[in-house]
Amino acid sequence: MNKIEKKEETPLLSIYFTAGYPDLDSTLHIAKKLEDAGADFLEIGFPYSDPVADGPVIQHSSEVALGNGMTLTILFEQLRHLREQVSIPVFLMGYVNPVLQFGVEKFCEACKNAGVDGVIIPDLPMYEYEELYQEIFEKNGLANIFIVTPQTSEERIRKIDNLSNSFIYLLSSNATTGKTLDVGENTNAYFKRIHDMQLKNPLIVGFGISDKATFQKASTYTTGAIIGSAFVKRLNEQDYLEKIPEFIKSIKD
Repeated sequence: MNKIEKKEETPLLSIYFTAGYPDLDSTLHIAKKLEDAGADFLEIGFPYSDPVADGPVIQHSSEVALGNGMTLTILFEQLRHLREQVSIPVFLMGYVNPVLQFGVEKFCEACKNAGVDGVIIPDLPMYEYEELYQEIFEKNGLANIFIVTPQTSEERIRKIDNLSNSFIYLLSSNATTGKTLDVGENTNAYFKRIHDMQLKNPLIVGFGISDKATFQKASTYTTGAIIGSAFVKRLNEQDYLEKIPEFIKSIKD
């Protein structure tokens, strides 16, 4: 399931949210509502105290989630019931330090047991993954999602493509999360350059996608896009679960 299929006619929508936010036990409720509303796959963030790549909205959600008591142990306890309720691909996203503290092999086994399809760990170096962890990930059927930025060389991108078996996370810029997508000529040229490399793995764009217009723009040369901060903001609203279908509809319809 961890392979995200290329779909040229319909861009895929992924939604990011932070486990344990706004409430400790909200993780599976949100995931199920997102699938029912039409999200194509999910990214569940595990909170960390120093989320350096995240903008203020996701930083705040991490702080609240940690304050609520969310840990990897509690998250995996919640995810034991994931596949009873959610069938679309699910990826965990977070930083390497909590994974190392938890234990990499234990983490990968817990992902496998929960039915998690892959992980996105932006600060895990590629060489470290290759040398130390690739065998453990593959043994547990877990995809490791690599990140490409506008500054990533073609040589590195092709190596990432060879190491990947799900999708490649294409950062729209080097900014932190929550910034508005720059839809100028430079961004278009960057997306087109990667598209024209004819990589075997689909490209999914993240950072700066917040509404239908930016979702469609980001998907012009890619298989789909990820919405994070704009969705996490909505979780502050009263009756946020009941408003999820309306949010997804506003992006996809």
